[in-house]
Amino acid sequence: MGTFESDWSRWRRPRPTPAEQRRDVLVAVGALACGLVLLVLVNSVGAFAFGSAPSLAEQFLWAAALCAPLAVRRRFPVAVLMVVSVVFIVAQARHIGDNNTPGFALFLAFYTVGARQPNRTVARWARIGVIVLMAGWLGVSLVEVILEPRPDFEDAAGPFDPFVALILVNIVVNVVYFFIAWLVGNMAWLSARRQAQLEHQADELRRSQEQNTHGAIVAERLRIARDLHDVVAHHVSVMGVQAGAARRALDKNPELARTALQTVEETARTAIGELRGLLGVLRAELAEDAEQPTPTPGLDQLSELLSSARAAGIEVTHGVYGDPRPVPEGVALSAYRVVQEALTNVVKHAGARTADVRVRYLDSALEIEVTDDGRGHAGRPERGGFGLVGMRERVAVHGGELEAGPRRDAGYRVRASLPVPAGPRENS
Repeated sequence: MGTFESDWSRWRRPRPTPAEQRRDVLVAVGALACGLVLLVLVNSVGAFAFGSAPSLAEQFLWAAALCAPLAVRRRFPVAVLMVVSVVFIVAQARHIGDNNTPGFALFLAFYTVGARQPNRTVARWARIGVIVLMAGWLGVSLVEVILEPRPDFEDAAGPFDPFVALILVNIVVNVVYFFIAWLVGNMAWLSARRQAQLEHQADELRRSQEQNTHGAIVAERLRIARDLHDVVAHHVSVMGVQAGAARRALDKNPELARTALQTVEETARTAIGELRGLLGVLRAELAEDAEQPTPTPGLDQLSELLSSARAAGIEVTHGVYGDPRPVPEGVALSAYRVVQEALTNVVKHAGARTADVRVRYLDSALEIEVTDDGRGHAGRPERGGFGLVGMRERVAVHGGELEAGPRRDAGYRVRASLPVPAGPRENS
């Protein structure tokens, strides 16, 4: 891409690519081939139409001199225009038979300066200079025609004198010729600049989206770490209290000391398991949280989430299946957050009227399921949205699984399975 400035009017078009340079060579070769064919056909008419003219070999050389510079027109647009303009005038002065090839070469060179010249001031004045040069040549040619003896145009029936009409035709044709070449060249430049703007904006948008996604993931991981910090701190506190009790009771009451040490062991295992899951998911260094600790929500606070959803107009049903039992606080916290995010999506995106929240106590897992009767995919953010990322990471901390997707009939379902380790557990 070109060099970008705050002001896009100062944008500079990049140099031509190798593919563009190869196309320029092909254009030059094609123009020369067509020019040679036209020269042969025109010269076949003979003096009947053109009178005296240079030899065919010389005309071939002039055609080659006009077309060859086009092979580097995008690399050196101004230089090519100057060369083609001079050769054009000399070739016309020599009265070569074909006027189409010189006209095409001059038009393409003139257009290329407007479309490719990086310095717009140079592009403008170079084209103005060529227009002045061609206007001078046209004036000289018309004066020569006027000074020549006039033939008797007996069949002329128009309102203008034939010589006046000839002058007007030449002026109109040249004005239209250079106006179109100027206009098309400027349009090509503006089109390339708009394309560069769009690509630049798309690249900035992509980087912004990547930064936002990364920031959201980091923020979610910080929230996970903050929540689990309370759980781990609680376990460590319990271990300290129980270890102190065991030390004091070791000589007087060995059985009490044994029970305290068993509690320390179980609490340590739970804390280590949660720390292992946390360190496996979080790979970035997390800053210390300076906020005041807040009570850790759990399954007991689900009723508050249900009340909030009902206040938003959703008919929410709640069911508990299996034998309720205490689960680790980290598991209870993650279950709470999954329900919270799922109900938030129901309220914000699903357009649902009803939702169903189910908590299942299985033999070795706690299962949370939230369903609704909304729009399914149409009511959810795009795949990989921040809400799903947060739920998946929370569940992954505990080695669980998360399923989220549209239901077969209607609506959406979020189901999380959180393993619950065997043995005594802390109350949630």
